[in-house]
Amino acid sequence: MDIRVLVNITSRAWSLPILSSLHSGVAGRQAPLLAATGAGRTAFTQSLDHLIELGLLERNPGYGHPLRPEFRLTKTGAAVAAIANQIHTVSTEQDWPLLRRSWTLPVLTSLHKPRHFTDIKRHFPRITDRALSQSLKSMEARSWVCRSVDGTARPPRSLYSAVNAGGLISQVIAPEVIFSLPSNS
Repeated sequence: MDIRVLVNITSRAWSLPILSSLHSGVAGRQAPLLAATGAGRTAFTQSLDHLIELGLLERNPGYGHPLRPEFRLTKTGAAVAAIANQIHTVSTEQDWPLLRRSWTLPVLTSLHKPRHFTDIKRHFPRITDRALSQSLKSMEARSWVCRSVDGTARPPRSLYSAVNAGGLISQVIAPEVIFSLPSNS
């Protein structure tokens, strides 16, 4: 999966929990998925629509009267759902609020090895300095990211690496993601 696809998927808070739930066998109807994820109805619906738009889910017309639509994973969606389920397996319920933030997972993915701020930003041309800084600070507060100072660089620069739960999540997803540097056009 390309890093840009991951950024797009995680732009909706409930996308990964929905995919993980479907992968783990939760029925593809709205009520069981809502209960499994704990999402609010509006955010949940927006995330479902987003996943359908990305081609990861498809709507099955359903059955019964009135029709109860179901959602099922596409072939691409099944591969992404397997990754989402691996993330869910190595994380705790307390980790999910941070994982649902837009940039947390993509930034963690880039920290599969220690990186400087500018090296992280280079992978995400759409992220602002402020958003990246806030994402790193929130993960540092959670002890998912360790910040150290690279004293050999002039001027000294911060070096970030994924640790603890952040390191586990980074190890799960980093092998699945392809980092392509943006073109200069």
